[in-house]
Amino acid sequence: MTESSIDELLNWVISVDRRLILMESMKKHAFVRASDIAHEVSRSTQNISHALKELESKGLIHCLTPEKTTWKKYTLTEAGKQILDKLDGKSL
Repeated sequence: MTESSIDELLNWVISVDRRLILMESMKKHAFVRASDIAHEVSRSTQNISHALKELESKGLIHCLTPEKTTWKKYTLTEAGKQILDKLDGKSL
């Protein structure tokens, strides 16, 4: 992944607060579920599920349980880890 594509994805993540909230939550957990994050950050499960789908579509997270229709678990991809590293170094 090039530096410019990382920067572009980072800007995309921080442009919507639910994405940023989800990425911040990913720092604390090896894997996440929408309902757990929603409860943790006082957001609706639908709001967090939407963010999970957005991040998955950009290749920042990966679903560990795609066969399930509910209680899906997600983890960071290598690209997602790069974004988190960059996020930690950026003052928001």
